[in-house]
Amino acid sequence: MKTIPYGKQFVNKEDIQAVIDVLKSAWITQGPKIEEFEAALCKYTGAKYAVVVSNGTAALHLSCLAAGIKQGDEVITSPITFVASANCVLYCGGRPIFADVEGDTANIAPQNIEKKINKKTKAIIPVHFAGHPCDLQEIKNIANKRNLLVIEDAAHALGAEYKGSKIGSCRYSDMTIFSFHPVKSITTGEGGAITTNNKKLYEKLMMLRSHGITKDSSKFKVKRPKAQGGWYHEMQCLGFNCRITDFQCALGISQLKKLDKFIQKRREIVKIYNKKFGNNNFFELPVEKDYVKSSWHLYPIRLKDGYKKRKKAIFTKLRSQGVGAQIHYIPVYLQPYYRHLGYRNELCPHAQAYYQRTITLPLYPTMTQAQIKRVIQVTKTIIAKYGR
Repeated sequence: MKTIPYGKQFVNKEDIQAVIDVLKSAWITQGPKIEEFEAALCKYTGAKYAVVVSNGTAALHLSCLAAGIKQGDEVITSPITFVASANCVLYCGGRPIFADVEGDTANIAPQNIEKKINKKTKAIIPVHFAGHPCDLQEIKNIANKRNLLVIEDAAHALGAEYKGSKIGSCRYSDMTIFSFHPVKSITTGEGGAITTNNKKLYEKLMMLRSHGITKDSSKFKVKRPKAQGGWYHEMQCLGFNCRITDFQCALGISQLKKLDKFIQKRREIVKIYNKKFGNNNFFELPVEKDYVKSSWHLYPIRLKDGYKKRKKAIFTKLRSQGVGAQIHYIPVYLQPYYRHLGYRNELCPHAQAYYQRTITLPLYPTMTQAQIKRVIQVTKTIIAKYGR
């Protein structure tokens, strides 16, 4: 019995040919496909600038550096996320502060953000969990009142919309980051991107991506000696090697052309799930607020009170029957590393309640009707039998 994974990439002949063409070209890294992919992302999202990088974690790290996060600064983020959303603050010497989430979307709740703001707060990193955008207008209003930066963690949300604007447009934020890991909306194998409408942030990100170096003579801090030639460049800050290759970007360009079809297919599968799982006595369905269009990266179900104590048994049995269930996520502050840093248990009650209830079911664009039917049948049977 072959397991149905919770997420999976789709790469076709056109994608493969795009990569082959670059591998046969003169440039396989630091070449023209980088800018071409960045331009395509700008066109899709509506942002002025895009910087593509080695992965989504690098995108978060560089965004925090560009935002000026440093020792002693605090950044508010969600506990229901992958650890990178908080780790990026630690990388810069800052301290992540976790604000509790909404019970239905598991997105950071704006009213809880306000409770966590103090003189040390420098930025907010809202996470668009499962592809459902946060209430960005409310978050931006809070940030504007306190002169805080907003960095959207949209690793799950390429292709999503908030109040008619594409996530990544940065209409309500200073920067937005994406991930192109194979389970995400599109893939480059590994890869990530940052979009922004702020030229200064863009220029900073470009230098941070490649060792803090610039070759732009208009930005040189030291006047170039006449004896030096066109090789001259300057390292102006401590940057990193977070570059992405041209063949990855070729894959990204090809994948981006299919993104809307990928999202539409995800929405069709969700519609089937919602119909077949509707009005059951065992679990609650994921929601989609009327002011968003989710990219449906995940389909997390929430076990009801009579069944949440059997989560482990249900999860184990689902996997044994070939349904590749997953858990998204253990609240970040419960991880041993964060407990060692002094983060206490029960810091965010709604986040922990969500974690205790939630199981993610398979959802990806190439699921067959037979696979969808199997997920539905197995899930219903197992929860009814083993959930009590």
